Parts: sequence; structure tokens; C-alpha cells
Amino acid sequence: TRTTSQTRMIKQLLAVLLLCKCQADAFTTSPTVRVMSERAPTRLKGIKMPLRMSGGEAGDPKGGAHFGFLGMGIMGIPMAKNLIKAGYSVTVWNRTPDRCLPLVECGALQASSPAEVVKECDITFAMLADPQAAKDVVYGTSEFQGVLTEMREGKAYVDVSTVSDDCSKQIAASILDKGGRFLEAPVSGSKKPAEDGTLIFLCAGDQSLYKEVTPALDAMGKKSVFLGEVGAGAKMKLVVNMIMTSMLTAFSEGMALASSAGLQISDLLDVVDSGAIASPMFKLKGPLMDQGKYDPAFPLKHARKDINLALLLASQHDLDLPVSAAASQQYLKAEAKGAADLDFSAVHQNYQESGKTELRNK
Repeated sequence: TRTTSQTRMIKQLLAVLLLCKCQADAFTTSPTVRVMSERAPTRLKGIKMPLRMSGGEAGDPKGGAHFGFLGMGIMGIPMAKNLIKAGYSVTVWNRTPDRCLPLVECGALQASSPAEVVKECDITFAMLADPQAAKDVVYGTSEFQGVLTEMREGKAYVDVSTVSDDCSKQIAASILDKGGRFLEAPVSGSKKPAEDGTLIFLCAGDQSLYKEVTPALDAMGKKSVFLGEVGAGAKMKLVVNMIMTSMLTAFSEGMALASSAGLQISDLLDVVDSGAIASPMFKLKGPLMDQGKYDPAFPLKHARKDINLALLLASQHDLDLPVSAAASQQYLKAEAKGAADLDFSAVHQNYQESGKTELRNK
């Protein structure tokens, strides 16, 4: 005889298999890209996906949650995929529509504007490149209607982008003016943690919204912290990234000095990894830097943007940060030489032999 637990699990598996079959049938009878304005979201009557196959119950209301996600970049794509893997329905948008295709192939719906996403979804996440992109998506441009067009009571906006605290406060005020709720939740982590679902969310703003979206954050990350009022999350992220970018610059200089002094980089990496300054970042980036491999996990242009925002924050508090200021100049130099879209570890190429200016990206 089957136990209640076994019966429940069988029902869950049958629900998943039926949903997969329906999605497969949809892809064989309709265009590859499903746009919301052309077709309403497909739902299976009587079946709700479980929040997680390993937990939650079939029929759990959370399993039917429908989130919006704006920004299909290096971070946005894997984050949205992890929401889908956790059993959530997701509607996506990106300024370049083709970037949404990997999510559509996983079962997401694609919207034609940020406004359309907010109209369809009660809670919308956004992962945008910089403060200007974050504002464009909220306020709209001549190309598309922004979030505020459909923001109203009952809607919520969770911005996981890295922006200044002033930018975050401005967006929050605009969302609240429309009757919506706002949470900032910038992430610590790059492409691989986003893919693995091991990001760290630095949250601030509406605490009730934070508690409400914690299961979704858990699907995308390994930890989330609530830091208080809007702006605290943005500030924490800038401090963390300032430390990280300055550390990597010092590490790069150490590698350059070791090489110039006739030491083996493999020996340096072994010594560093065995001592007090051991770092997962050094262990991961060091061998790649030595080989001149800079596939972007965290683009250098974003690292330069973040450290500059941190220095701006420091200036607002009359704080002089000469080490970080010097590191910022190295990222600016590397970007000027063509490394903007390479990984931020490409700052190491500033220390190549004299006269070599062409950047490698093997």
C-alpha cells in the first residue's frame, strides 16, 4: 500500500509531467516566441505547480505565484531561470527582445514593455545594468512604457540592480506615490552564483514585502539580509564591490611583481591560497588571469561603474579613500584600452609587458 507521502509525490510528478507536455505541445503549434500582447498566459485548470519538488505541497498557493522579471543580461537570465525551476510562472522583458528567448524556451511569457509586465504580475523583479537603465525602465522612454504606467495599489517592485542610494530612493518614492510597494535587493555574486542559485541579497525598504518574496529570493540565492530603510542595500552593495575591485587590483599587481621578479605564478597562487589572505576570488580568477582568459562573469565596465559610485558615496561623507581611488583609475585605463565587456579581472592586462596594448580574450 502507498503511504500518504508517496501518493502526494506521485500526484506532484504527474502534475509536472502534464505541464511539460502542454508546454511542449504549445511550442510545436505556436511561434517560438510567445508574446503576451498576442496571447494571454496559459494556465492548467485544477493544477498548481508545487513551490519546490523537495518541499511545499501540491496545491500550495505559493506554487501559483507569477513574477515579472525585467532585464535579461548576464545575471537576469539565470536568476529568472531559477524562479522557473522553483515552480514559479515568470513573465520577462528586455530592451533587446531576442535576449528573452532562453527564458521563453524554458516556459516564460514575454512582454512587449515593462508596463505590460507590471500589469500582468503583482510582483516584478528588475536586474538592470546601471542607474540610467534602472530609471528608464521605471519611468519609460520613447521606445517603451515604463513600470509606473501600470504601478498601483497591490503591485510591488523589487529592484535587484546595483545603483546609487539616491537612485534607489528616487525610484522607491515614485513607486510609493503610485500606491505600490518597493524593495531594493542588490546582489552579491556574479554569473556563476547566479546560475547556481547562490547569490546573496542585500535588502532594504518594505519589510513585509521582503518577507513575502523571501521564498523567491531563496530560489535565486543562498542568503538574504534585511538592512533597514531604502538606500541601505544600495550602500552595502557599493561597499562590498569597492572592497572586491580594490582587492583584485592589488592581487593583479602582486601577480605582475611576482612574474617580473622571476617567480612562478602557480607557486604564488599556492602560497596565497594556503595563508591568511586566501580568497575564493583569488583562487578562481588567478589561473584565468595568468592564462589571459577573461570571459565575462562580471563585466569590467560594471566594476568601474560600481567603484566610482562608491567613491561618490564617500565624497558625500567627506571621506578620502586613496586606495580605492587608485584602483578606479586602473579600471578606467583598462576600459579605455577596450576591456569594457571583458571580465573585470582584465584589469590585470594593465600590467602586461611594456608596448603590448592589444587585449586578449581567449
